[in-house]
Amino acid sequence: MTRSDIMNDPSIGNKAEAFEAFDDIPTNPNLSRTIGDVINARFGRRDMLRGMLGVSASTALFGTAALIAPTKSEAGAKAASRYVFDELTSGNDATHHVAEGYDANVLLRWGDPIIADAPEFDVMNQTAAAQLKQFGYNNDYVGFVPLNDEGTRGLLCVNHEYTNEEVMFPGLGRQDSNGFAGMTPDLIDIEMAAHGGSVVEIAKDSAGAWAVVRDGKMNRRISPLQTAMTLDGPAAGHHRLQTNDDPAGLNVIGTINNCAGGLTPWGTWLMAEENFHGYFWTDKLDGAGKPDISAQPEAAQMARYGVPGMWYAWGQHYDRYNIDKEPNMPNKFGWVVEVDPMDPTSTPIKHTALGRFRHEGAETTVSTDGKLVIYMGDDNRFDYQYKYVSNGSVSDDRAANSALLSEGVLYVARFEEDGIINWLPLVHGEGPLTAENGFEDQGDVLIDTRIAADLLGATPMDRPEDAQPRGDGTAYILLTNNNKRKAGETNAANPRAASDFGHIIEIKENGGDHAATSGTWSILLKCGDPAIAEVGAEWNPDTSQNGWFGSPDNAAIDADGRLWIATDQGSKWGKTGKSDGLYAVETEGDARGTSKLFFRCPVGGEMCGPYFTDDGETLFVAVQHPGTDGTKDLAGFERESTFEDPATRWPDFNDKMPPRPAVVVITRQGGGKIAVS
Repeated sequence: MTRSDIMNDPSIGNKAEAFEAFDDIPTNPNLSRTIGDVINARFGRRDMLRGMLGVSASTALFGTAALIAPTKSEAGAKAASRYVFDELTSGNDATHHVAEGYDANVLLRWGDPIIADAPEFDVMNQTAAAQLKQFGYNNDYVGFVPLNDEGTRGLLCVNHEYTNEEVMFPGLGRQDSNGFAGMTPDLIDIEMAAHGGSVVEIAKDSAGAWAVVRDGKMNRRISPLQTAMTLDGPAAGHHRLQTNDDPAGLNVIGTINNCAGGLTPWGTWLMAEENFHGYFWTDKLDGAGKPDISAQPEAAQMARYGVPGMWYAWGQHYDRYNIDKEPNMPNKFGWVVEVDPMDPTSTPIKHTALGRFRHEGAETTVSTDGKLVIYMGDDNRFDYQYKYVSNGSVSDDRAANSALLSEGVLYVARFEEDGIINWLPLVHGEGPLTAENGFEDQGDVLIDTRIAADLLGATPMDRPEDAQPRGDGTAYILLTNNNKRKAGETNAANPRAASDFGHIIEIKENGGDHAATSGTWSILLKCGDPAIAEVGAEWNPDTSQNGWFGSPDNAAIDADGRLWIATDQGSKWGKTGKSDGLYAVETEGDARGTSKLFFRCPVGGEMCGPYFTDDGETLFVAVQHPGTDGTKDLAGFERESTFEDPATRWPDFNDKMPPRPAVVVITRQGGGKIAVS
């Protein structure tokens, strides 16, 4: 499928669905040994596809819980679960739902003022100046930095991934399918102002209710419209980062498509740049209407990263997003950005040591000897799982800790058929990463991280999204889906062809040390409906019809070490009949592989976040692009959603307001820890 096919596909009703279709286009030519091949080599394709694993193979992949089959005599005798709540009923409708006994209150919505002198939101008269003082669009990652010992006051750090013009602006409709005919410079500036991130102070009152502190001194908006940033690490100052406005190659304006992220142990915020390629433009098209990059000196590198995607019209008005005028500018995006939320005057830093790819997240932990470790997925079909290990150790010197993100080793994962994971270092001069293969220095290795990983023989994965480490040397890798994987391309770690539902891999690093260069891996869950044999799903049999899910995306580990999974099915929720939601997943003992539904989104919304406060009594989640994805499958609506005619008007339910992405705060009625007796 080409860009033109997607733009003209009548089944695609909005930009979010178009993005999803673009994700179906792999850019990795290295498909000789995918994760599906590994699984098949380890366990045998026929048995895997039929779900007929032998005892030894089944326990190796899924643990002993996979062998538990419920019988009549065992009715009601479920394995003990550490999650105590009455499971929510799955479904899809215009509003959000949470498990009984909990409150889920909207805390922040797109357009809400977050700066003391910000104007009130006027959806019919939007301006970039106003948006730069208001909460941005499509909230994804959510992190919380406490400001007091009690944890009743803190800073919410929120990514704003992208915008949906068709439900954001009145009278406009979807723009990427009509040549951006309605996108004026003013509207483009509003879009840019709505991207990036927000730092917002919030506080809990004596009754336990959270609210925004609008005059918080640290409140801040970060955007690709005007926020200046620096680059550091081995690629900083590289000739491939030099542009007309920055001949030194050390600075850039803004950050884009910030999906998931993380917080460092010293309280800085990591913003991951994901689908940066979609923002770049060219005026040169071939006879089929596809971008023509044949004359570009880095045509091969651009093709590997999907540049230019031309999802937005920014490059029609800003030279920095037009590769004809600034061919090096795409190399300044696709990094992890560090922001100090405690200092609103600080300059964000893009850390090139962490590699350049479509970063889904950047979740941190500390190794047994104090080194900083960051797990990161490259969210594209057939791309790779990475981790970064610092050279130095985390200390009490907050300023010095930032250097840990500049000096370290980036690794890429190879999943072996025998259940071993090997982390391969991406270091110039080692193995094939030499000048003979196009890598003149470490800067080249990091700018072209994907190409370097190709040469090392990393395992192509089923869209690695969030990766969540736990303190005991365990990490959970979320593979959301890959419907482009063919039967001959399956392997041990990506076992299903045409996987619409994804799976979760559990890694156990050697010695319980996250800095280890090898460990073991197994599959925790194969997602999808277990009642349909062809799906090949694997769950603990105690999982109810409400509890199974598809397309795991973001994750959190709470203070008690329990795993929570947020889903992103896109328009494919019509295949499950369920909206996206938040699920509690058991990882230990006889209950391993059991899942329970705790929260679900309104129609067309994606579940993002989640983030728990340290005391376990507050859970923040984000609902992104409500009223957009798959609205043609909503019974009684069954059409494309627009500003004037949306599938839902969540969360305001005001006839004069379109759906608004929002952060929701969940607490237990009467107080106490979430899902704990």
